[in-house]
This record gives sequence, C-alpha cells and structure tokens, in this order.
Amino acid sequence: MRYWIGIDTGGTFTDVVLAEMATGRHRFLKVPSNPADPAEAVLRGLDEILAEEGATGAEVGAIALGTTLATNAVLEGKTGRAALLATAGFADLLDLGRQRRPHLYNLDIPKPRPAVAERDRIEVRERLDAAGAVVLALDEAALEAALHGIDPGVQAVGICLLHSYRNPIHEERAAALLRRVRPDVHLCLSSEISPEFREYERSATTAVNAALMPVMHGYLARFRDGMRARGLRGEPVVMQSSGGLVSTATLQRRPVNTFLSGPAGGVIGAAMVGEAAGITDLVTFDIGGTSTDVCLVKAGRPARSGLQEMAGQPVRAACIDLHTIGAGGGSLAWVDAGGLPKVGPQSAGSVPGPACYGKGGSCPTVTDANMVLGRLNPVALLDGRMPVFPERARAAVEQHMAVPLGMDVVRAAAGILEIANVNMTGAVRVISVEKGEDPRRCALFAFGGGGPLHAAEVAEAMGMRRVLVPAHPGLMSAIGLLAADIRGDFGLTCLTPAGPEGLPQVQAAFADLGARCDAWATAEGVDIAALRIEHALDLRYRGQSSELVLPLSAVPDAAGLAACVEVFHRQHAERFGYAMPHRAVEVVTARLVAVAARQAPPVERSASASEPPPPAHREVWFRATGFVRTPVLHRATLGPGAVVAGPAVIEQMDTTTIVPPGWTARADAQGNLLLDHDGGEPA
Repeated sequence: MRYWIGIDTGGTFTDVVLAEMATGRHRFLKVPSNPADPAEAVLRGLDEILAEEGATGAEVGAIALGTTLATNAVLEGKTGRAALLATAGFADLLDLGRQRRPHLYNLDIPKPRPAVAERDRIEVRERLDAAGAVVLALDEAALEAALHGIDPGVQAVGICLLHSYRNPIHEERAAALLRRVRPDVHLCLSSEISPEFREYERSATTAVNAALMPVMHGYLARFRDGMRARGLRGEPVVMQSSGGLVSTATLQRRPVNTFLSGPAGGVIGAAMVGEAAGITDLVTFDIGGTSTDVCLVKAGRPARSGLQEMAGQPVRAACIDLHTIGAGGGSLAWVDAGGLPKVGPQSAGSVPGPACYGKGGSCPTVTDANMVLGRLNPVALLDGRMPVFPERARAAVEQHMAVPLGMDVVRAAAGILEIANVNMTGAVRVISVEKGEDPRRCALFAFGGGGPLHAAEVAEAMGMRRVLVPAHPGLMSAIGLLAADIRGDFGLTCLTPAGPEGLPQVQAAFADLGARCDAWATAEGVDIAALRIEHALDLRYRGQSSELVLPLSAVPDAAGLAACVEVFHRQHAERFGYAMPHRAVEVVTARLVAVAARQAPPVERSASASEPPPPAHREVWFRATGFVRTPVLHRATLGPGAVVAGPAVIEQMDTTTIVPPGWTARADAQGNLLLDHDGGEPA
C-alpha cells in the first residue's frame, strides 16, 4: 500500500502523520481533540489528511493509534461498571492496599477510589496454597448462585483468586460458569492479565482492566467501523505503554496496557531520531497541553518498568519508565489560600483552553504567560490557521495573578513561567539524578507542542549543554507510531532458588511463556519464526521485597543461571552500594519479550540550504535580559548547516523554539535543530 498513517490523541490536539512509503515524504496535521468522543476527532483527522493528500482509504496500508482514552477514563472516573470475583476473605483488598501513605506528612490525601465498588465484589469459596495445590475446592454451586445476583448494570467482570499465577484452574472454571450465566459481560482473568505474585497489585490490575474493557471496546469498534466506511482495508494497531504496537483485538482484552500509549510513541520516535542524529543518550522532554513526560534513553534504549500507578492504583504492565507531572501548556496558574502562586496540575484542556485561544477560557495558563512575554506569535498559531488573542491572555494573567499578588503583569507572567520550569526541571531530576544517572552526559530531546519553548532553560538548570529539537516536535508521538514494532511482553512468577535446584522450575516457566508467546503471535498474525525473542529474570536476595531485572541471552542452563547471579551481585552493588555474595539469591519472575519488526517509513531528508529571508523582530522576554528586540524566523527557512545565535525565536506549524542568549542553534541534515549552550561540545 502507498501510505502509512499514525494518529495520536492528546488532551488538546489529535496529531496525524501520513507517510508515503516509496519516497519518505510526510504530511502533518493537527486537529482539536474531542474529549466527549475521541474516535470522532481521530476520524476527522483521517478525513482531513486524506483530503489534503488527494488520497483514498484504499491506498492506506497501515494505520497506528496512540490514545489517552484509558488514562483519562481512570483519572476522571469514567470507566465502565465492573465486578470482581475474589477469594473469600480478600474482597476488601482493593481498599486495604499496602497501608502506605504516599505523602507521610500530608493529612488531606484523598483515598484512591478502587476501580470496582464494594457492592460489586463477590467472594468465592476456594483456596490454593502458594505452590498452586488445591486446599479448598471451588464451591461451584455457591458461585453460580452468586453470579446470578450480579447487577444487570455490570458491564465487565474480573476474576482474581489467590495464587492463581501458580495454578489458574479455579479462575478458568469460574470463567466458564460466568460465560454461561452472563454471556453479555466482558471478562478478564488475572492469570492471563498479570500472572505474577503480590495479590494487591494483581487484584488492582485486574479490576482496572475489567473496568476499562467496555470503554476501549466501544472506542475501537467505532474507529474500525469508521475505517471500513472510508475504504481502509488493513487492521489498525495501537501503541502500548511498552513502546510496542499490538492489534486492536488484543487491546480490547487488555486495555490496561495503553496507559502510556501516546507518550510511549514519543519516546520511541525520539530514540529513532536521536540515533539517526548520532546522539543515543537522551532525556526525552515532552510537553503537551496537560502534562510533561520525561524518560531516560541510554544507548538508544528507553528505561523500562513493570509497574505504574494510575489514580492511586498500582497497575502491573510492561511500560516505558516515564515520569509525568501536571505541567503543560494548558496548566492553570492560580493563587492558593496562603497567597502563594501555583501552576497546575489542573489544566484548561482543549475546552475552554488557554485564554489566548479565544474559546471561552478566562483563567491564565502557561501558554498565556508565554503569550504575554512575547514568546508566542501574537497573531496566530499553527502557521496562521489558529488565530490567537494576546489581550485576553494579558487580562487573565492580570486579573487572576498580578492583582492578587500585587505585581505587574509581566512579573506575574514571568513567575508563572519560572514555576513551570522549576516543576519541569524536577521531573528531569527524578528520572536521572535520583536514579544515579548524570543528565549532563545526555542531550535534552524536546518535543510536544511546548517542549522547545522551555527546553533550553530546563537544560541549563540541569547543567545539560545540548538540546535536540526534531523537525516536527509537536507531532513526535504520531511519528513514533510509524517507527514502532509489534511487541508482546510476558511474565510468570516462579519463586525458586537461583541455583541448580531451581533450574527446572525456571526452564518450565520459560517453556510456559514460550507457549503463551506462540499463541499471541498466531493471534497477531505475525511470523513466529521471524520474532526477536528476549529473555530476562527478576532476581533478589532471599528475604528482600524488591527485585532487579537481569537480561539473558537465552533460556538459561546451569552455567547461564550462575552467570546471571554473578551479574546480579554486581548490579546490586552499583545500584545500592553493597552486595551480599554469600547470601542466597532467589528467582522471582521469568520474563519474555517478543518483537516483530516492521519496516518503518524512510526518513525524510531536509531541503538543501538556501539564503533565509530577513527575520521579523518582536519584543521577547528572557530571564537574563528582560524584554529584548529578538529576531523571529520560520523553521522552514533553516536548511542544513544554518546557524542561529540567541536570542532568537524559531516558529513552525506545530511548535515554537526559544533560543535564549548564550545558546546557538544549528540545523543538521535530518532537519533537527541542535541547540548548544555557550558553544559547548555535543552531549
């Protein structure tokens, strides 16, 4: 097929990228998101980009989606109504949690609301021991009677029974009964969704997944129907939190894997662009309308995790290790009861949006502060397609910040910017310094609509001397969708000694994972023989409660397992400052990753250099100088080799790049902008 399309839905805009596979030519589009109906904005963007290209749906060979639907549904409490089957005595586990306070000295922390209400939890009489042996057989008669009592309004049911990761027999039998009694509900089993130990995390993951199934099913069904109506014949794929794509059929069963869908696409795209530019150590810096997402990329590989928190609930799913804060272009600036200025985490979103957008917003945002300070085009954004109203931004900052704080409008706007930058700098510190990594060795990869606006100042605060701004930063997440591979992540707890006596159980776990992988590949329609398989083990000292993930070259034999233990001792010393080589080591979980590579669209090269037209000028505020007459250039005029000394503003359709005094921007052959501080060497 002639074209591939990537579509990423954010809180403010839905980004669409069309790539012509033969030439590498790309077409880009941003349309306003529709929070009330996300599929509508996706289909509208698809219509508009096909119309601009003069193409038909029949010419599209692949389409990839990034979505914030699951995240927003959980954060806003707009999931489907779900029930949970739990072992008798464990129905309240979702409320009890780990008995930990997220902030020890904050007395006003709202308690997280579980995904399944207490009234919809059903206790099941059964019991397995920690080895998976049946202690108390499943009481099928009592369970069937209880299933008949499920409220008709329940749309999905999750089943999470004690120790089912060892033996799923009771969960599978309960599922068979449920399908007979209530064939209309969505169903998920913890032994399929998260076959790993730690009962609370597994229960929470299963409950959240069940509650999301009706939401994701409706969204994907509407999108697929819209595709068919437009003549698109290929099956769409969706970005997972892991940075890999998967079919919509799989995502309907496991929507919990999409919490970081959009941001993960941006990280994958950043790693690809960075590698092409010869920079493989990055801190990705993605500022959207509602949040800032940061991630460490070392040697071209994003940091990864197996656990994420969503709305106070632990969700166990393979994911890129992103840190997110509520600081974006739409973050609201406000004054608290003590008279202190604050920025975020509340956001103006796409409706009503920042005051300067003229859509009814009257409260100041970070975007409005940038507008007041001259850092954004005072006439229109999106290359003239979106008129703006700087006087409304000024009025909002004055009314809600300057007057309450007793200062002038410029100082108030500068304060908003400073608070936002400090918050963003803190996010970068969390994924670097706080994890023992030196960010000064990395380049800050700035993308999202707001990343290039703030990147140089954040990099300077972190001691980083280089910023990389890709050719299309505001559409990086959608571009990353086209570069990602099909990916499946599988884990299975085995809890056995990391020695010869535990080797049979480790090898049996990998055999089980291999069978799950083959079934997944068949369902995805990918060639099993072409899969790239990666193995890993979670190891810990016996008696510890946390693990380190150790990669393996293959399923281990006795020598391979012993070598893995030696690496564990070294990594433990590097991470925590000590090792205990004479203490017993335990294998906790076996992991397998399957990757089916896709042929990404070729990289579009930048046009050859030409003499840029004389720049326009406007008054722009910088921290070091205050307002200064500053050249304003358009990104399209900067061919390879072009050099721009700060202060300068570089505008384009999807973002604005600020080059402060003391920084220099240079365009490379791929169309990236490389910003260096004081002419420093590359990161």
